Amino acid sequence: MTIEPDTKDWTWVLTRPCPECGFDPTAISATDLPDLVHENTRGWYAALDGPDAAVRPAPQVWSPLEYACHVRDVHRLFGERLTLMLEQDDPQFANWDQDETAVASRYSEQDPATVSVELVEAAADVAAIYAQVQEGQWQRPGRRSNGSVFTVETLGVYHLHDVVHHLHDIGR
Repeated sequence: MTIEPDTKDWTWVLTRPCPECGFDPTAISATDLPDLVHENTRGWYAALDGPDAAVRPAPQVWSPLEYACHVRDVHRLFGERLTLMLEQDDPQFANWDQDETAVASRYSEQDPATVSVELVEAAADVAAIYAQVQEGQWQRPGRRSNGSVFTVETLGVYHLHDVVHHLHDIGR
């Protein structure tokens, strides 16, 4: 069975706590984003260590390995988007289909040990970009192809929720 595509608009997590994972956007300071992104990587080690990393808990639910591949790619994508926002005025981001990427990249067939390293490296790369944001840059805008507008700060909070939520999804 294939995964049902996630078509929900998750931008509401910028204004209120997530009832599923408990993430509270009002508790996040933009300047803490680098440390919080790094901190999230610790939970992925255990998720990818062991013989069941590639096993789906249910046919329609990603395995920990598939979630980790997605989180790795989320870090990479947000690094690209963040860089665009810092270098360009109000860029529009290319559309990204996470479900298409999962199939095309064969998430379920990747090596958990390799993905673990890649996830940590991608998180470190994007955390380094957040760490270099200057005080006057946090409100620079950018927008998704669907019209959702972000600032550097709200993009960071949205990004953090995504990776926190997925760690919650796998029960770690």
